[in-house]
Amino acid sequence: MDTALQIRELRKSFRAPDGSLQSVIDLPLLEVARGEQLALRGGSGSGKTTLLHLVAGILAADSGLVRIGDVEISARSESARDRARAELVGYVFQTFNLLQGYSALENVALAMHFGRGPDLARAKSLLLRVGLAERMDYRPRQLSVGQQQRVAVARALAGRPILVLADEPTGNLDRARADESMALIREVCRENQAALLLVSHDERVLGGFERVLDLAQINRAAVTNRAEAPC
Repeated sequence: MDTALQIRELRKSFRAPDGSLQSVIDLPLLEVARGEQLALRGGSGSGKTTLLHLVAGILAADSGLVRIGDVEISARSESARDRARAELVGYVFQTFNLLQGYSALENVALAMHFGRGPDLARAKSLLLRVGLAERMDYRPRQLSVGQQQRVAVARALAGRPILVLADEPTGNLDRARADESMALIREVCRENQAALLLVSHDERVLGGFERVLDLAQINRAAVTNRAEAPC
């Protein structure tokens, strides 16, 4: 299998208020093929955002392997992980994380700055693709919520990533906009030959994917925490 993402024995714990270590991620194996679209079901507190942050290199793992394409990012320094993320990963955040002082076009172009370098023509073509031809010079506060997410989708694809991560991308949208947004994300990923790893608790979103995994079932930390919880 030509693999976009490979995870092996990935572990991450955080210190609880009482000083104890709380295991959040203990994932033995997860693989996503090039161009594949995989959804992970995960409710609040399941560790889904932590997992995506580990994959993207935003967080450092306690142990284990994360490989994107041919690059093992889990073994790299923070600055090296940042560079790898800019070159290999696109990220659609639930809250979009757009820079409020910059236009839609500048938000997309700036995303390229940390990877292979800015390409204004590509930034414009992506905004055209997501239907924002007339809104390129608008700042986020001048755009609707749905339009802001379209900018976020364009930005995620700006650096020609091999893997796109999406964290509850429909969480701030009504049903009609959510359906439209999911179709757009999946279409644009296919057009750019990028694999997609999406996490959501929305069964309507999950129902559209051929491959869906339950994070609570494949994450040993979740199984252990349930077993240790008081009755």
